[in-house]
Amino acid sequence: MAVWGTNFVVIKVALEDLPPLLLATLRFAFVLLPLAFFVKRPAVPWRNLAAYGVLIGAGQFGFLFIAMRSDITPGLASLVVQTQIFFTIGLSMRLTGERVRPFQWAALALATTGLGVILAHTDADATPLGIGLVLLAALSWSGGNMVAREAGAVDMLGYVVWASLFSVPPLLALTLIFDGWPAMVEGVTQARAITWAAVLWQSVGNTLFGYAAWGWLLAKHPASAVTPMALLVPVFGMAASALLLGEPFPPWKFAAMGLVMAGLALNLFWPLLSRRRVSP
Repeated sequence: MAVWGTNFVVIKVALEDLPPLLLATLRFAFVLLPLAFFVKRPAVPWRNLAAYGVLIGAGQFGFLFIAMRSDITPGLASLVVQTQIFFTIGLSMRLTGERVRPFQWAALALATTGLGVILAHTDADATPLGIGLVLLAALSWSGGNMVAREAGAVDMLGYVVWASLFSVPPLLALTLIFDGWPAMVEGVTQARAITWAAVLWQSVGNTLFGYAAWGWLLAKHPASAVTPMALLVPVFGMAASALLLGEPFPPWKFAAMGLVMAGLALNLFWPLLSRRRVSP
């Protein structure tokens, strides 16, 4: 959770030199190569890998990196993107007929109120465009969650590596269209050592270590014990942004964080508490 949370600061560092879509391209290119030669492709259809690669690569991280270039701070981005939990619930309703329970409506109301607080204070910390782009990133992430669920129990490391085969081409095409070849060349040639370290951290630390560790934890421990730990991601993200980048935290940010985190916590912990009540 510390790796995933502090990664939002690392993204901001890399964006100082690299166009956002080029950064996303490099992130997944370094995940794909050279590991595709050493990690076995999981036994899932190519269309499943393609859908996941496009949704997570071009969708989640494409939108997120564009937003973080100048329209939202790392701390707020780490918080807003966690709304993917509620998008995932909505997609589950749509695709599987799952019904939303009362506690989930309450959780959604809390989180939405928190987003409303952020929208009411849009300034240099978060513009309406930035919030909208991060919400699109969260929606793409939730779509990726549904695709990964369809894949079943697979080696998550191999799944992420081979799905990256489908993340790189659309991201490369988009950065050529929107940034242009001269900006790409300038970004790569003028990138500092710390920028390349940030790119490698994106690939090795955040993606390979993060997903491998998460998959190992889920394989060794009950999901009910592991998944609530995701609540620590925005905590680490906002703390790192404040400590390392000097992001200010006026009272309204703490109020927004409290509301969103309360909604996430209610959604995660209510089913656990309910089961304990009915257990003999």
